[in-house]
Amino acid sequence: MKEQLDRIERLVRVGAKEVLNVEEVALMLGVSKSRVYHLVSSRDIPHYKNGKSVLFKKSEIEDWQLRDRIPTNEEIDIKAATYVATNKK
Repeated sequence: MKEQLDRIERLVRVGAKEVLNVEEVALMLGVSKSRVYHLVSSRDIPHYKNGKSVLFKKSEIEDWQLRDRIPTNEEIDIKAATYVATNKK
């Protein structure tokens, strides 16, 4: 129970910040710090370097998390109907 409260408290603190460190991003993503470092070294996650420190802009991490949106069936149907209507031969 105490661990859960500690995690919630840390997440609340992260929510109030604009610039995050590796530990805070790991907490935000629910992954290990080593996983975050791997994402940094492979340039798969947006980040900044300040000397030896690795920093992240919270809004960029949120955008990165939502980068692969899956369209709804309705959106696919609309796109298909538009394509058929504009590409008649």
